Amino acid sequence: MSLKEAALKVRENAYAPYSNFKVGAAVRTPSGAMFAGCNVENVAYPEGTCAEAGAIAAMVAAGENKLAEVYVVASSPQPVPPCGGCRQKLAEFGDKDVVVTMATVDGVETRTTIGELLPGAFNASFM
Repeated sequence: MSLKEAALKVRENAYAPYSNFKVGAAVRTPSGAMFAGCNVENVAYPEGTCAEAGAIAAMVAAGENKLAEVYVVASSPQPVPPCGGCRQKLAEFGDKDVVVTMATVDGVETRTTIGELLPGAFNASFM
């Protein structure tokens, strides 16, 4: 299964009864393992979880901690970039040159990198 297929499939499981804005994300690690996540809303909006965060959590729960590629898909007129918090989460686990593909369910894709999404990222070198 490709990252695109995994993201599209998991997107269908998104819990989005308030916004009806379903998002799916899939990540691949250097080992080739793939993990997927979907957004999970909550009536108390700040308590929801983004798809990217869910995919990263699944990756970490499985014992991996390095991103090699990311794919995010949503039902939107144009590809939707990760929110600020998810950009930081991606930067925690992926190098600047890791490709992030943002897509619509209609197949429109835009590719960027974690470094382009979050230039000047706060990282462990500041600690």
